[in-house]
Amino acid sequence: MQLLLIHSDYIEFEAKRPTKMAEEIDEQAKKGRLEEALCAFVAVEKFDEDDTEAVIAEGSKQISDVATQVHAERIMLYPYAHLSSNLSTPATAVKILKGMAETLSRDYEVVRAPFGWYKAFTLSCKGHPLSELSRSIRLGDGEVVSEALKSEAKAVSYWKIMDLDGRLIDADKFDFAGHENLRKFTNYEISKARAVDKVPPHVDLMRRLELVDYEPGSDPGNMRYYPKGRLVKSLLENYVLDRATELGAMEVETPIMYDMEHPTLKKYLDRFPARQYQIEADKKRLFLRFAACFGQFLMGHDMTISYKALPLKMLEITRYSFRREQRGELVGIRRLRAFTMPDMHTLTRDMSQATEEFRAQYQACISVLKDVGLDLDDYEVAIRFTKDFYAENKEFIEGLVEIVKKPVLIEMWDERFFYFVLKFEFNFVDNLDKASALSTVQIDVENAERYDISYVDEAGEKKRPILLHCSPSGAIERVMYALLEKAAREAEEGKLPMLKTWLSPTQVRIIPVAERHLARAQEIVSALGFRTDIDDRDETVGKKIRDAGREWIPYVVVIGDDELASGKLTVTVRQESTPKSATKVAMSVEDLRARLSAETAGMPWRRLPLPVKLSLRPKFI
Repeated sequence: MQLLLIHSDYIEFEAKRPTKMAEEIDEQAKKGRLEEALCAFVAVEKFDEDDTEAVIAEGSKQISDVATQVHAERIMLYPYAHLSSNLSTPATAVKILKGMAETLSRDYEVVRAPFGWYKAFTLSCKGHPLSELSRSIRLGDGEVVSEALKSEAKAVSYWKIMDLDGRLIDADKFDFAGHENLRKFTNYEISKARAVDKVPPHVDLMRRLELVDYEPGSDPGNMRYYPKGRLVKSLLENYVLDRATELGAMEVETPIMYDMEHPTLKKYLDRFPARQYQIEADKKRLFLRFAACFGQFLMGHDMTISYKALPLKMLEITRYSFRREQRGELVGIRRLRAFTMPDMHTLTRDMSQATEEFRAQYQACISVLKDVGLDLDDYEVAIRFTKDFYAENKEFIEGLVEIVKKPVLIEMWDERFFYFVLKFEFNFVDNLDKASALSTVQIDVENAERYDISYVDEAGEKKRPILLHCSPSGAIERVMYALLEKAAREAEEGKLPMLKTWLSPTQVRIIPVAERHLARAQEIVSALGFRTDIDDRDETVGKKIRDAGREWIPYVVVIGDDELASGKLTVTVRQESTPKSATKVAMSVEDLRARLSAETAGMPWRRLPLPVKLSLRPKFI
C-alpha cells in the first residue's frame, strides 16, 4: 500500500462518472467535504492481497499516527491509483478501503471517496512541516504479521488511572497535577503515535561517548558497539544474569531460528504481538526468534518436573532477539530490530503461586533498575489485565500500586486477546515524550497447554503449570537508552551527567602534568586497579580535564610536582561536583581504592576495554 497524507484546511470531491470497475454507490456518496481534515490518498497494491486484515490494521495505524501528530479529528480516505504501478484487484482495494474506514471511524469522523469513479476534487494544504507526508506499507516482504498483532490493532482498551486509594479513574478525567510524566505516558499509550520525527538526545550521546553507532552495512535497527559500548552492555547483561540467578533461575541457551511450520510454534506465532523476520533454508520456512519463549517452552515439554521443584525458573540472555519494527520508529537504540533480551520464564503450580511470584518479580525489577541507575521517579508503571482477572484479583492489583506509591496507568480489556491475563511494564518517558517499556512480567494461561508442559503433583497426577514471562530489566540496549536520556535530562537541569561507577568504561583517569610525572601515573594504575587509564596525549592539562568531563569519568586525578612530593592524590569527584564547581578531595591511593570498592561492591567487573594510554587509542567516531 502507498499512502500520501495531506493535512488540509478542507478537502471536497464530486464523483463525475463511473469506470468499468466502479463500486456501486448511492447519490449521497457521490459528493463529500471535510474541514480541517487529514486526507489519505491510498493506492492498494498487489502485495496487499496476501493478508488484507494485516494491511487494514497497519494502514489504519499509520494514518491514525499521523492524524494524532497533526491533531486532526477528521479523515478523508481517497482511492488514488496513480501512487503505484502494481495495483491490486478492484475487489481487494474496496475491501481494504472499507476495512480502514470502519477501523478509523472508531476514533475519527471518516469520509471515504468512492472507488473506480472519475472524480473532481479540491484540496487546500496547510503547508506546515508535517502537512505533506508519505508512507509505504509492504507487509509481504519478508515480514510475518501475527494474528495477535492484528487483534491488537482492533482491540478496544479501557484506559484508567489507579490512584493510591485503589480507585479506577477514567484517564481523561484524572488530575495529572504533580504527575507530568504519567500524563505524557498516558497520552503516548492512548494515541499510539510511535513514529519519531526528531533525533532524541541519546543519539548524540551514544556517538559522542563512543558507545554505539549505526551500521550502514546492515538492516536498519542493527547497531555496532564500540569497545566502551560493548563493555557497558556486557556489564548490564552480567548483572541481570546474576540477579536472575539469585532469584533461582537456571541459565540455558536456545536457537535463534525456528521452523514456522512446527505445529506448536505456528500456533504460538499467532498469539505473540510482534512482527517476525522470515527466511528460507533447505526447503523450510524459518523465522528468527523474537524472544526466548520457544526454546524454553520446548525444553519444558521434554522435562520431568515435580511439584517440589515449583516455582521453576529458566533464563536466557538472548543475543539476539529479532523483531521487524517499523522504520519510522528506528532511531538510536530506543527501538531496534536486533536486541539483547534477558528472558526468564517461571513455571508455577497454580494461580495463587503465580500471583505470589508475580509480586516478587515486580519488586525484583524495581531493585534491578535502581542498581543500574533508574529510580521509581524515572519511569511510569502500566498494569494491563482483563476485566475478569481484575474482578477476581482486585486487592492484589491494588497492592502493586501500593508498592510503587504513585498512580499507575491501567489498560483493561473486555476479553483476552493474547496469551496473558495480567501484565505490567515499567516505562521510561524520554525527552521527546516517547515511552519505552523496560522491565515486564506477564501471567501466561495458554502456553503450558499449547506446549504440553506438565508437572507431577503430590498424588502422582500430571497437572498444567501457569507460566510467567519476565524480563527483569527489559532489553539491555533500551536500558542504555534510558540511562543516556536520563543523563541528557539531568544536564538540562544543571547537573553533571554520569553513569554509575560500576558501569563507567573508565572509572579513574590519571592526568600527568608533564612527562616526568608519567612514571608515577603508571605506578598509581598498577596500585589502584579498577578501570584506570592515563591521558598521556600531547595536550594541555586543561583540555585533558575537559575531555575527561565529556567522557563522564567518575574520578580524575592530576599528578604534578606537589603530588609527586607528597605521595597524596588530588581527586576530582564528579558525583559531588557541579558544572561550575569541581569538588576536589585529597586522598591516598588506598583511600581511592576503598571508595571504588564500596561503590562497585557486588556488581560485575570487567577490565579496561581499551589501551591504558590514551595516545595508543584509535578514534572510532
